[in-house]
Amino acid sequence: MSSLTSDVDESDVTVRCQDNPSVSARFCDRFSFDQDSVHYAFELTAPGLAARGNEVVAWIWDDDLASFLDELAADFRGWDGERIWHTDDRDLAVSAVFRSGGYVGLTWTLRPWPTAAGGWIASVTTWLEAGEGMGALASEVRRFLAGAQR
Repeated sequence: MSSLTSDVDESDVTVRCQDNPSVSARFCDRFSFDQDSVHYAFELTAPGLAARGNEVVAWIWDDDLASFLDELAADFRGWDGERIWHTDDRDLAVSAVFRSGGYVGLTWTLRPWPTAAGGWIASVTTWLEAGEGMGALASEVRRFLAGAQR
């Protein structure tokens, strides 16, 4: 039970939990150095938590996050177990579980510098409607990664 918003910048994508609006995951500050990748910041917020990874990278040869979300939307009747997607560098991961009543729990995990000593990890879980909600999120993430304005 999440909603999508564009609170700060029209190009940002925020997934906010409807059960607790102070819990959110946000794609923001997109930039690119070359044709092979898209770089962006990713933020997690929850009561007592504010985490930001300043340089998450989406490579053109990676399994696309938007495609993963599209697959979840297509399976709106549900599935067993957990489905997982992560960036090539494993600094951002999303796990998805299906809950009765037609909702998908997305656990967003941010782990900058996953192999560095002294690194950290933070996660939040948002709930989203399995069909239309997941489809809308997939569309917004695809638009964000492509750099298209609304």
